[in-house]
Amino acid sequence: MLTNTAMALSLLNKVLATLLFALLLLKPTSSSHHHHHHHPHHGLKSTHFALFQHETINKTGYIIVNGVAGPGVSQTTTPFGTLFAFQDPMTVTPKRSSKLVGIAEGTTITSSLDGLQSISIAKITLSLKHHKGSVSIVGGTHNIKPSDHPVVGGTGDFLFVQGYVTSSPVSLKGLTVVYKIEFHLYWPPYASQTSLS
Repeated sequence: MLTNTAMALSLLNKVLATLLFALLLLKPTSSSHHHHHHHPHHGLKSTHFALFQHETINKTGYIIVNGVAGPGVSQTTTPFGTLFAFQDPMTVTPKRSSKLVGIAEGTTITSSLDGLQSISIAKITLSLKHHKGSVSIVGGTHNIKPSDHPVVGGTGDFLFVQGYVTSSPVSLKGLTVVYKIEFHLYWPPYASQTSLS
């Protein structure tokens, strides 16, 4: 039987991956560029930036339901069927002390028997210099490899936004797991463009 700490660590890893996706929506990193583009051929405006999601087991992420099979809880795995919920801070650099620009909140369910993959649902609320609102994502997350998540909706300045978010592990050691979340967002021609002008 898994200990509560081991289960929490496994769940934390999954939550961090999901939050990382969400963090990408919040604010550009110091190493990345925040771009606004006009795509004259398609009438689309876009923005691309990266943020960092910080997930701490039993602080910002918790195992709600213990899984039933597979590896135990670790920084990178949770048993099959584990339900994890999180509310992780998103910052502009990998350091937790850097500027907070968003919150990734959501849930993951371990969907592979090896404990490394999950189905993730997250809402990333961002307060950036030029954009405020939320981006919603759904998709499969791999705990130790980059994962693309489709954007399924948004609010505020992200209303009608389309695109994807890529979550990549930065640090999987210790109680806090860090993910780089890269945002690739596009507004269709019918979306309000007042905040992008």
